[in-house]
Amino acid sequence: MNRLIGPVLAVLVLAGVGFAGWRSYDQRSTEQTAKLEAARMEVVRGVIGSEKEGFFNDPRVMAILQKNAITVQIEKTGSRAIAQRADLKSFDFAHPAGAPAALKIQQVTKAQQVFTPFFTPMVIASWKTLLPVLEREGLVKLEAGNYYVVDMPKLIAMMEKGTRWKDLKGNDAYATSKSILVSSTDVRKSNSGAMYLALASYVANGNNVVQSEGELQKIIPLMTSIFLKQGFQESSSAGPFDDYLSMGIGKAPMVMIYESQFLEYLAKQTSAAGTAAGASANMVLLYPRPTIFTKHVFVALSAKGAKLGALLESDPGLQALALEYGYRTAGQDAFVKRVADKKLPVPTTLVDVIDPPSFEVLERMIVDIEKKYAQ
Repeated sequence: MNRLIGPVLAVLVLAGVGFAGWRSYDQRSTEQTAKLEAARMEVVRGVIGSEKEGFFNDPRVMAILQKNAITVQIEKTGSRAIAQRADLKSFDFAHPAGAPAALKIQQVTKAQQVFTPFFTPMVIASWKTLLPVLEREGLVKLEAGNYYVVDMPKLIAMMEKGTRWKDLKGNDAYATSKSILVSSTDVRKSNSGAMYLALASYVANGNNVVQSEGELQKIIPLMTSIFLKQGFQESSSAGPFDDYLSMGIGKAPMVMIYESQFLEYLAKQTSAAGTAAGASANMVLLYPRPTIFTKHVFVALSAKGAKLGALLESDPGLQALALEYGYRTAGQDAFVKRVADKKLPVPTTLVDVIDPPSFEVLERMIVDIEKKYAQ
């Protein structure tokens, strides 16, 4: 027996040494592979509108990008404020909300390549408790049995007249002396504010895009009133929607937001049975008629930025995740399926969609409004 122990121990020792050596080699190999992966990974820096922060920080988005040797570092700011940054050329991309903001960035940076991975319509977030009084006034109505439209000409006319909430017939839900207004972001800094201006100016101009100096001068007093009467305004689209969620009807009876913000929140709050829980059960979207789309344009400022932009626009996984964040993509069928699966009360197709004014006219209106802020 003793003669057997020695050889057995020797074998075990040799096996242990061999295993330790293999483990050491395997660890070194893994470390070397990780270093090689890190070495080939491209860091792509960008500045984005705040509404897209959640998308870019999603671990699933980051995983897809890393498979394509991309690591994204982002800074967020108001979409219109992006173009005013003096350090734009230090970034690989700018990803504002809205074609006008993107066009301004292109002009400033001389960028040649742009991509449009997703888009979203402008909508008004409101409350179901207000629907009866708004319906009595003919301001809103139910369409297709599951979503509401708001008559923008009637709403703008009420704002111009200075109608107050307490003036509405039978208004027991929100009988305050506050003027009827739609809260928005700061038109000087944020695309959502600029898109609200584009829509309101179209309606005030007799359902025509503002084109001439005469038309601009005719509507600018009302446009100025619509924004200045709101008082303090946030510089990015996240602010008004956060107020809507946290402060409720008292602070925010009607708020101009991106549809994507509402759908992202609602999808996360909806139970497996398809029923919205808690405060979200009282939330409702009003679709302006007419309405306006916001394109989330990706402006490539370097070759690395162009690689990322092309990926965002074409990769099926990234496009599917964009749908989860409430965006509409080029593939209409995918959005229709998501709306059905999540039982979201939204129209899958919008037909009464206007174009914004030219970049120059929109800028001129914003500058004129900005002058009134300073007075």
